[in-house]
Amino acid sequence: MISFREARKEDVALILSFIKKLAIYEKMMDQVIATEDILFESIFNSKQANVYFILKHEKEIGFAVTYHQFSTFVGKSGLFLEDIFIDEEERHQGYGKLFFKYLMKVALNHHYERFEWNCLDWNQPSIDFYVSLGAKPLSNWTTFRLTTTDMKTFIQKK
Repeated sequence: MISFREARKEDVALILSFIKKLAIYEKMMDQVIATEDILFESIFNSKQANVYFILKHEKEIGFAVTYHQFSTFVGKSGLFLEDIFIDEEERHQGYGKLFFKYLMKVALNHHYERFEWNCLDWNQPSIDFYVSLGAKPLSNWTTFRLTTTDMKTFIQKK
């Protein structure tokens, strides 16, 4: 039986474990600096993100991290999916589709106008899956990022 639930304060270690599994899958483990304390502050105290779990027989088999974003053109908020991950042994059984359906309901219940996410260019299985949901890749857009170090360096330039 598949069910879903929002993360609770006592789930911080579980959230971090899923983040590490995702980082291993994406070959980015060296970039994980999150700690349980950081996650607790960001998710539960500052409410900067929401975390949801997909459960099979009451055991967490995956997680998703979302936050809301704002579209000036639409004039409304949207739901941004920062990360989604399902344990490898649980993939290809339709659980991803169920998880996305659940997240779409979350977006609709909050009257969000859009539901967006990024995908690594090399991750063709995920790209194929997203297209099968009816998602459309955006063209003419490139994601840019400034880290804290980058911002401090730029601000300090004369």
